[in-house]
Amino acid sequence: MFKIQELRELIKLVDQSNIDEFSFESEGSKIKMKKKVKETAAQTVVESNVQAQPVAPAVTEVVQPAVQPAQPQQVQAEPIAAAPVVEDNLHKIVSPMVGTFYTSPSPDADVYVKKGDKVAEDTVVCIVEAMKLFNEIEAEVNGEIVEILVENGQLVEYGQPLFLVKA
Repeated sequence: MFKIQELRELIKLVDQSNIDEFSFESEGSKIKMKKKVKETAAQTVVESNVQAQPVAPAVTEVVQPAVQPAQPQQVQAEPIAAAPVVEDNLHKIVSPMVGTFYTSPSPDADVYVKKGDKVAEDTVVCIVEAMKLFNEIEAEVNGEIVEILVENGQLVEYGQPLFLVKA
């Protein structure tokens, strides 16, 4: 049976991600979530096939988008910085799951790696937290961290590049 806090966290992760539908089954319990694209709403239905456990009621969470007054855009006189050039020999370390990206094991600890650091294949470069599980992500390549592509605490998608490493 799922705890309400786990369901809320799951709803939040699905709502903030780009996925439109999510299903999960475990030990006779089933979760299925679908987003309504036009209304920015996530609906969750929890079913249980186990007789001894009560069935949790359906949970629906609706998030209303904030309405901002239209403001005229200002023309910038400064030149816009060019996007970083991606070289062919750069390896991308990608997120193996949807979750929250963290640069250190705890808020008061030093970061795992920073730009310019040398890494080995087994060097832990960050943590991706999903459903209260903290998953250490390794570099999987020997080289030097050239670019950190996401911010600490940012929600990341499956397959999203996190670091660029010069092999």
